[in-house]
Amino acid sequence: MAMAGLYRRALPSPPAIEFASPQGKQLFTEALGEGTMEGFFKLISYYQTQSEPAYCGLATLAVILNALAIDPGRTWKGPWRWFDDTMLDCCEPLSKIKAEGITFGKVACLAYCNGAKVEAFRTNESSIGDFRRHVISCASSEDCHVISSYHRGVFKQTGSGHFSPIGGYHARKDLILILDVARFKYPPHWLPLALLWEAMDTIDKATGHPRGFMIISRFHKAPSVLYTVSCRHEGWSKVAKYLTEDVPHRLKVNDVKDVENLLSVVFKSAPVDLKEFIRWVAEVRRQDDASVSLSEEEKARLIIKEEVLKQIQETEIFERINRWLASEISVCEGYKQTLPKIAAHVCCQGAQMLAGQLSSLDETCCKETNVTLVKADGVKPMTLVSGKIISNGVEQGIDMLVPSSKTEPRNILCDFDRSNCKGMHPSTADVLTVILLALPQHTWSGIKEENLLTQLNRCVSIENIPSLLQQEVLHLRRQLHFLMIDLHD
Repeated sequence: MAMAGLYRRALPSPPAIEFASPQGKQLFTEALGEGTMEGFFKLISYYQTQSEPAYCGLATLAVILNALAIDPGRTWKGPWRWFDDTMLDCCEPLSKIKAEGITFGKVACLAYCNGAKVEAFRTNESSIGDFRRHVISCASSEDCHVISSYHRGVFKQTGSGHFSPIGGYHARKDLILILDVARFKYPPHWLPLALLWEAMDTIDKATGHPRGFMIISRFHKAPSVLYTVSCRHEGWSKVAKYLTEDVPHRLKVNDVKDVENLLSVVFKSAPVDLKEFIRWVAEVRRQDDASVSLSEEEKARLIIKEEVLKQIQETEIFERINRWLASEISVCEGYKQTLPKIAAHVCCQGAQMLAGQLSSLDETCCKETNVTLVKADGVKPMTLVSGKIISNGVEQGIDMLVPSSKTEPRNILCDFDRSNCKGMHPSTADVLTVILLALPQHTWSGIKEENLLTQLNRCVSIENIPSLLQQEVLHLRRQLHFLMIDLHD
């Protein structure tokens, strides 16, 4: 009787050598003796099969994040915090990844926004010698791991673009061990490093750029606590190009006289999706019991978030933006969206998170939302938004921890070209401030008025801002960099 589907593929050998074969075992023993299999044991402890045919990038990243013992800060199932490939969708909806796969830059961005330190190199930005040195370094340590993005056809394998972790290195024969996350198709196998470089040095049709490799390690602490770049909406590439390419051009061709004029040039013609590009990182938790209290860790995180918010609001550019907003959005005067209404949307995001996905859910999943102040010993009252949501058909109470602002937030974000006001928290001025701080310094080089250029450089320079805010801004710059490397020149 004929059976539907496929059961694995025969591994083309040569060029590959199956890891579990006698020759593969001998290579492992030799490499272990040479000290270039140190990273293997952590990786193999958390090695998993991709849960969808197009999830190779997500599964590879989940293996490495777990191997580096990075806490995802959110639950996987039950009470357990754990990385699974179905949780990694902050840079792209899972439905889109399932249909199209994921690009090199978005895997890098995804690793970064989930707490990893990332060094990404396309083949046109590196060399085979540099690649070999990185492989040897990570294979000799448990502190970093290598992700390879390559084309399977070079190895006579079926399929096209693929991501997998490199599990080890055999120095005398210059072989690398591929821990293929498509284990339903091919087992782990050894390959010549030079051939892997050839497979990486191919063009990804989705981006028009070469593939490459990434070095993934862990930060000593989370790189961001309050804001993150979001590319889940369809217009993210338009916004990224506008900020990095159109804004410098507009400043060059317009006769910009002062900071307020500059703000109008930058923001009044911005794409409507700008308001979705920098997102507030809300901390959502389950209500596990009837008590409303904060743990010491939660209090500490909220204090840091509030300090970042305070440092943003103490910058000169924030004051400039605040005054400019007051004059530009008078059409929105009197329109204020309350924090409970704003929280309703975030609570829905909480429902999606608790369900293990971030697919589109209707806001009616939030049955009720209320705001309370939680007092803690020796700590000022902290804002807690509580709500009832429906997660997989089950009603669940959740809390959202909110950093307090020293200023009264306007809670207004306008589509200037449509006079359409949208509420948000923290304030619009906060978000526009971090956008300007996160833009690279060369953005302003086209300004002709020297006094204005000097004044603006003083306002947006990160050299003299507090280290906590500086780290936040550098995190956003790095995310923007990873997103831009996927876009066509």
